[in-house]
Amino acid sequence: MKLIRRSHARLVFLLGHREGNLLLQVLKRYPRVPSAHQPISRSSLLPNQEETQRLLDEALAEQRADCKKQLRALLADPRRFEKVDAGFRLSLSPSDTEWLLQVLNDIRVGSWIILGSPEAKPGSLNTRTAADFWAMELAGAFQAELLQALEGGEDDQ
Repeated sequence: MKLIRRSHARLVFLLGHREGNLLLQVLKRYPRVPSAHQPISRSSLLPNQEETQRLLDEALAEQRADCKKQLRALLADPRRFEKVDAGFRLSLSPSDTEWLLQVLNDIRVGSWIILGSPEAKPGSLNTRTAADFWAMELAGAFQAELLQALEGGEDDQ
């Protein structure tokens, strides 16, 4: 993923064929954080805790559905994600970039949770764990590239 143009309004990346396809495969895994992973409170002192938890779960499900719809729209828009001879061109506004970082973070953290929240690389990967480890690592790599582009040098004139 190579930043090819940067302005105050847009970041434009070029991804090779393989890298663009990997990004698409990772993004297809959204959402990954299990819905039960977000408790309203760790204590049982809240009044109406079950009802409040149900409302939180509903709000999170609605947010994930909206996010998934927004993700499909981004990938279907040739002005923002375009197949080119060299691979793919990804054009993002700063707000699109921040949002995509959140999507990738959900994939990375959710995969990590599904793997059992390991402190290091799991000792052995198998057919059940390899896809989650792969998604976790790739989402993190794409996040690093986006963050570097956001924090990088001067804007183009």
